Amino acid sequence: MLTTQRTRITGTTAAALICAPGSGHGKSMVTAAMARLHRNAGRSVRVFKHGPDYLDPMVLELASGAPVYQVHGWMTGDEEIRWRLAEAARDVDLVLVEGSMGLFDGEPCSADLAVSCGIPALPVIDARAMGQTFGALALGLASYRPDVKVHEVIANRVGSAYHTQLVGESLPPGISLLGAIPRSEFFTIPDRHLGLVQASELPELDAALDAAAEVLKEAGLDRLPAQVTLSADAPLPIPRLLTGRRIAIARDNAFAFIYPANLDVLRSMGAELTFFSPLTDQALPACDAIWLPGGYPELHGKTLSGNTAMRAAIRAHHSAGKPILAECGGLMACVDSLLDTEGVAHAMYGLMPGQARMAGRLKGLGMQAMAGSGDSAHEELRGHAYHHSDLDTPLAPAVLTRRLRGSAGEAIYRQGSLTASYFHGYFPSAPQLIADLFNGRAVAAGH
Repeated sequence: MLTTQRTRITGTTAAALICAPGSGHGKSMVTAAMARLHRNAGRSVRVFKHGPDYLDPMVLELASGAPVYQVHGWMTGDEEIRWRLAEAARDVDLVLVEGSMGLFDGEPCSADLAVSCGIPALPVIDARAMGQTFGALALGLASYRPDVKVHEVIANRVGSAYHTQLVGESLPPGISLLGAIPRSEFFTIPDRHLGLVQASELPELDAALDAAAEVLKEAGLDRLPAQVTLSADAPLPIPRLLTGRRIAIARDNAFAFIYPANLDVLRSMGAELTFFSPLTDQALPACDAIWLPGGYPELHGKTLSGNTAMRAAIRAHHSAGKPILAECGGLMACVDSLLDTEGVAHAMYGLMPGQARMAGRLKGLGMQAMAGSGDSAHEELRGHAYHHSDLDTPLAPAVLTRRLRGSAGEAIYRQGSLTASYFHGYFPSAPQLIADLFNGRAVAAGH
């Protein structure tokens, strides 16, 4: 019998939301370097990422040595955010949250998280090509909303000691300069169409993080942020809706977009998880269901197409009526063919008719939700879409997601036991719906 009594969790630790006036100010690498700096100093560090991001968390996990969970007021909910941060605060010396976009961008925005959890915002401001205007930017961030606490800022990419002096003297009363980071090659990570290159593809990244941490140390950024006390109720246990269910999850350089919380909730529901590589493995592990998450199948079309043994195994699983959930890159692998960025077509698994074609621009973006049906009619699977490809298929959608503002979003396709979409779901938001999918019960309702 599941308990209905919630446990109160309280922890005190150094904490900050690393944010910026907008994208491109360098907050991701500053957050990673700060995590590595304090880890190298012998402190325990936990890092969280605001928003539905897969790539930054890979770098942050390598930097901190601990799993990085996504937090977002709409997708994960404020209660879950407060619980995750409070739980971390009980056990570690430093909690960092990397914001998304600009401090006040989005709905909800990074600033909303800082207010909800009671942690200060620590803006990173790119100081290149500016002097005293740095202070105006800092003042604007600190005064735009009175409920957001901004007491310190970080100047990034300063050019000299005099430049540091200029930006420091420009700050208004009540805001101090935590540190000034000089321009450095160690704060650059290559990117591609979906964002940063995956950490697993950068063998030199670990050494670069150590070097970036040393740059921060020399800049005087080895001081911990202010201590805060974080408190929240732990969530109630999830019913074991997947007891004994064996789920095989694709995980390699072609399929790596997986929220840690999704794995947690599957295990909490009693599922047995195994992992396989569609790129290199010749057979599926023994399983009742498959999850093909998002990733970069377009970069590995030749290898995926050439692994005919794996294609046959997945087709046999589908023909046997066993469930498959395919998200974004997983969807692209399930159609007849994939046209890559060079215009070369590669044979895919052929579980549903159509061709995925890489486009020269972003084709889908934003927070979305999928409604449940039957036992999960009270639930809404929240998540997002972000893709640079189009799908040409004669198959009609079984359901459409809804966008955060209410309009129709991505198509959810059903073909036999396959459920496929460009939509990435956050499983903890709708455990019954997820259990239905992996148990082979179709979700037919929607917007």
